[in-house]
Amino acid sequence: MRFSKKASVFIGRVPPEEGVAVGYAAIISSLDLPVPLPAQISLISTKHKKYQTNGWNIFGPKYQPKETLYKQLVFALKYEGINLLFYKKLFQYLETDDVIDLVQAEPAGQYSRKIWFLYEWLMGKRLPLENADVKIKYVDLLDGKLQYALENGQRSYRHRIVNNLPGTPDFCPLVFKTRKLENYITQNLSEQQDKFLGRIHRDILLRTSSFLLLEDSKASFTIEGESPQNKRVARWGKAIGEAGKNLLSEQELLRLQRLVIGDTRFVEPGYRREGGFVGDHDRITGEPLPEHISARWQDLDQLMGGLITAHKQLETSLVDPVIAAAMVAFGFVFIHPFQDGNGRIHRYLVHHMLARKSFTRQGVIFPVSASILEHITDYRRVLQTYSQSLLDFIEWQRTSDNNVEVLNDKEIAEIEYQYRSIFLE
Repeated sequence: MRFSKKASVFIGRVPPEEGVAVGYAAIISSLDLPVPLPAQISLISTKHKKYQTNGWNIFGPKYQPKETLYKQLVFALKYEGINLLFYKKLFQYLETDDVIDLVQAEPAGQYSRKIWFLYEWLMGKRLPLENADVKIKYVDLLDGKLQYALENGQRSYRHRIVNNLPGTPDFCPLVFKTRKLENYITQNLSEQQDKFLGRIHRDILLRTSSFLLLEDSKASFTIEGESPQNKRVARWGKAIGEAGKNLLSEQELLRLQRLVIGDTRFVEPGYRREGGFVGDHDRITGEPLPEHISARWQDLDQLMGGLITAHKQLETSLVDPVIAAAMVAFGFVFIHPFQDGNGRIHRYLVHHMLARKSFTRQGVIFPVSASILEHITDYRRVLQTYSQSLLDFIEWQRTSDNNVEVLNDKEIAEIEYQYRSIFLE
């Protein structure tokens, strides 16, 4: 099979120059895997230059991988990082013997061992292979130059791989490194904040903090199209001010939901026990018009357990606080575990992670919701970008009360929310 694809126009995307698509995008296209294309597609150009542009990574002819699945995967792992959703779908597509052939292509090679580890980690199955030679040097699973990883991963003796993934098979969000993100990190905004606040008298700082908390609480409700009574706004503002005080747990999330909702007579507290979506209804038929379909309610305990575990790993890691906050908060809002309150708790989790990692002083916050409200179009565009890329792969039907019911089997439905790799700007 030929994997490289001529890309004058590649699945609706126009490349910056002539060439062939390789790596993940080429494999997805060739095998027709039910997974969105990566945010950045790799293109082998006829020109001897290497650069990155919007939506494309351009490589010179010397980077052209051979036309085998293994060599295309090696190229992807080396230059495109790890896409967990892709590997889950690939392993479901391949026969076990095909995976063994990939592992045995270069038994001592790091890329064969990465594929081996990913298969057993994602599928929960052990291949009939002996452990790797103990003389082989350990290698990190995630390339820290491409994606944000845990600095002290767990060693897999069997594969001679250091598992530095920021999560578990139940939930593992990945963020690609970009120049823009790295520039923000080098600015050390937390230290700048501390120096600035250190020059302000305590009384003034306390009054300003109280004002910011109230305004951020109002903004968070406004984003959701609500205008609650002042008492409810003040109560939620107080909760934001205490972000980071308690460990994140299911009980803590349920407490926050009750604070957000206030009156629970019309909303059932706790994780959903029905489908969910974000969007509108057809004015005539009432049919759902989803922009985002929430995770299956049957999978919420597993997904949320994984999210809480990933949060614990990230808060004690050296992953930048803002990156860690985005990983947890975005994961939460895509899962959408509650019938109501998801958006506000999603933004609360940003405050919570920043406080837990000492990016901000407890009680002193950045006006996250107020800033989002000021850039609400960009905020919604980001959410829609990731949700819409999955809609084509989610099978659903309309329920009698004009909700949605996901029809994908359990395994497929789960992974559509566990392994979304985030390309943040």
